[in-house]
Amino acid sequence: MPFTKERVVMSAGVLAIRKMFSQIEEIREVSGRTDGGGPVRKVAVCAVVNNPFAGKGYVEDLSSVIEASDEIGRLLGAEALRLLGAPVESYGKAGLVGTGGEQEHINAALTSVFGNAFREAIGGGEAWITSVTKPGGPGSLIDVPTAYKDDVWVRSHYDAMEVRIPDAPHADELVVIAAVTSRGRINARVGGMTVDEVHEAHK
Repeated sequence: MPFTKERVVMSAGVLAIRKMFSQIEEIREVSGRTDGGGPVRKVAVCAVVNNPFAGKGYVEDLSSVIEASDEIGRLLGAEALRLLGAPVESYGKAGLVGTGGEQEHINAALTSVFGNAFREAIGGGEAWITSVTKPGGPGSLIDVPTAYKDDVWVRSHYDAMEVRIPDAPHADELVVIAAVTSRGRINARVGGMTVDEVHEAHK
């Protein structure tokens, strides 16, 4: 069964989606050069959801958001893969919490429960998923870090994507973000482990 917006609202319940926001960036050359590997395509998909803990002060048990994040991860991952239109090489996650909540609330939406669902939706990955969160208001900027999906030591794929949603998060909202890329940086040349070496090591 596909993971539609309606299904997430019904089954996750606690994280109802107000809006989805997607952003695509394509870099074709750097310093007037290409390296023959084609453009770098980057996609970020965001879910703006209610924060069930907003305005409640300190709440000890955040498990309801952790559990609900599974389907959010599947939804964002599937949409990111669709928009990328290519196999995923790098991934990352990020989130914003509105001023009525605390940073731990968005961290609860980005644990391994979210991460594992996100991985499954894009076709897998071996490495931990780079992540960043912060509090902010509507229009806040956040840089979503990305790294190679099968090994974080592949330096050519260290990158980021700047994301801004004009009307989110409201004070009582969370913004959950998944990002993927089609390849590493154009003209990357700082050494380190290569993608081919990772594939060879995993045989």
